[in-house]
Amino acid sequence: MRALSEKAVNLMKLRHVDYGDVRVVRSRRQQIAVKNGAVESVAYDEDAGFGVRVLVKGAWGFAASNVQTVDEMTRVVTRAIETAEASGTVLDQPVQLTHVRPVVASYDSDCQVDPFDVPLEEKLECLTDANRTLLDEKSVTIAQCFFSCFDTHKVFASTEGAFIVQRIKETGGGLAATAIKDGELQVRSYPNSFRGNFATRGYEFFQEMDLPGNAARVASEAAQLIVAPPCPSGERTIILDGGQLALQVHESIGHPIELDRVLGLEAGFAGTSFLTPDDVGKLRYGSERVNVVADATTPGGLGTFGYDDEGVPAQRTDIIREGVFRGFLSSRETAGVVGRTSSGAMRASGWHAIPLIRMTNVNLLPGQWDRDHLIADTDDGLLMATNRSWSIDDKRLNFQFGCEIAWEIRNGELGRVYRNPTYTGITPQFWASCDAVCGAADWTMWGTPNCGKGEPMQTAHVGHGAAPARFRNVQVGVMK
Repeated sequence: MRALSEKAVNLMKLRHVDYGDVRVVRSRRQQIAVKNGAVESVAYDEDAGFGVRVLVKGAWGFAASNVQTVDEMTRVVTRAIETAEASGTVLDQPVQLTHVRPVVASYDSDCQVDPFDVPLEEKLECLTDANRTLLDEKSVTIAQCFFSCFDTHKVFASTEGAFIVQRIKETGGGLAATAIKDGELQVRSYPNSFRGNFATRGYEFFQEMDLPGNAARVASEAAQLIVAPPCPSGERTIILDGGQLALQVHESIGHPIELDRVLGLEAGFAGTSFLTPDDVGKLRYGSERVNVVADATTPGGLGTFGYDDEGVPAQRTDIIREGVFRGFLSSRETAGVVGRTSSGAMRASGWHAIPLIRMTNVNLLPGQWDRDHLIADTDDGLLMATNRSWSIDDKRLNFQFGCEIAWEIRNGELGRVYRNPTYTGITPQFWASCDAVCGAADWTMWGTPNCGKGEPMQTAHVGHGAAPARFRNVQVGVMK
């Protein structure tokens, strides 16, 4: 990997490009699924290749290959330069990069137990134990349990002198119980929907989730949902649990603050944004209780790393402070447009893809409330948990979310269960209605390994820290 990257840098310097970088990436992945008492799938794959990016007379060129030889590196560098030269013939505005200090460095994610070293039999035993408990509930028709782990080894080098080696391991999993009765289907998941929760940690993270120990509760809630009444309609006070709030942050804060969307450079895949560069320091994004940062240094976050794919160090950036919008996720190219330096948010989904502005860990900072006290302080409302569906327009303004389950709150106590809870809103108005956020004891880092962006689409691994929060006067029950 070092030899290939050094060869690429030397070739780009000899060709006198304005700027060039290379990423040599090797990755592996294991995914396991158990369904209804049987092993549904065990998948393991490895991938390796490199991507070269050059800037020639203000225009980008990119090329990649999975053939890791010196001759192929020569061909790919030439192809990237030819692409940049062709792009320059239709260039409107030359690209200018903000400064970053080139470093020689390395980074390894926190990993106490390498998930790839854990025997397959041990992982299957955990999943099958949890699966068996789910099926003990007679109302559960489909029981699913999941495990995933990832290992990415990346070398980055640039013509400016940067040379960075990173090794990031990710682990996660979860379970889901599906109950079906009289044409009604309900799903209850743990610790989150869409295959669970994920972190840049080792096998210890998967063990801490204790899938077997939570399976009985999850199955019981699925059984309750299948006979529960539908969520009532109207304007209500709602409390969103941390998992649902993480997706709310992702869709209505994380995506609109990506500066390429704001500048009109990303509009193809549900792109653009309601924000403008002039909104910084002026726009009221939410109430004074809403404080959000983009923090690629958060321990265990799925958006945690040492350096982005432009060699910019991981950092913490203010996004919303006491409800006022403060900053964007940016790259070396886009940051200069708004008079700043890069926030270190450029990442590619693999060696074959050009880096895009992606979320790191976009976190809603903890408030002062305790979850139980917040419920006790709510006279009439709904507690909604675990995402089931979402819809939001391309500007990230109008949205609708569905959750797996809701509980009635009456006189400060949890009451009956409702199925198919939904809520809708307009982004700044919704966040302005937030009057309470729970504290550090209820705050969790949630990992989202399936964030799509770009055409061709790239799938990024991003994180969101959140604790339960309360919102007033929200329209709920907008569909049957």
